[in-house]
Amino acid sequence: MTQITTRRVSSERPDDEPAGSLKRVMRHVRGLLEFIGEDPDRDGLRDTPRRVAGALEEHYRGYGEDPRQFLSRTFTDTNDYRELVLVSDIELFSHCEHHMVPFVGKAHVAYIPNGRMVGLSKLARVVDVFAKRLQVQERLTGQIADAIQEALDPQGVAVILQCQHFCMCYRGVKKPGSWTTTSKLHGAFLKSAATRAELFTLIGMKHKVG
Repeated sequence: MTQITTRRVSSERPDDEPAGSLKRVMRHVRGLLEFIGEDPDRDGLRDTPRRVAGALEEHYRGYGEDPRQFLSRTFTDTNDYRELVLVSDIELFSHCEHHMVPFVGKAHVAYIPNGRMVGLSKLARVVDVFAKRLQVQERLTGQIADAIQEALDPQGVAVILQCQHFCMCYRGVKKPGSWTTTSKLHGAFLKSAATRAELFTLIGMKHKVG
């Protein structure tokens, strides 16, 4: 008969450092290493708590950024261009809020200007701001689209994400190779089948317009 034991991580020292302080984060990482059965004092792991703290700052830097700062600088000298603008295949790296494991993929971001335009790189910046937070793909898709709609007030916005979730690939159901696609549409993309068809054609998606 298999005997199941539960390990408890001792917490002898009080959390006297402020929440989010480097020392406190490093102590928690040591606790996680002990929880999985490791020795945080062995050679290969002595610097791991500090490295993990640095990695967390990079992975979740979006909490300290405001997407509006990237969308506030617009330009109007565009010969009154009011057709579709698409930035496709924007690399996306985020972390699922349920298990804190990565999900990765591509973002396709499109909008139809209504007199104001924004630098193309700024659309990718907006994707990063929201992706560098704990996320679910559905909310991430909506946040990107809503931020662009609110800041630019264009004729339409479309955001499509295609991602692979590591929580499905190597744990749980363990289905590597599966992709999740989500979309959020505003304005002309929501109202016009022809506008949607143009978008899907440009990003190479097979879609039946009803």
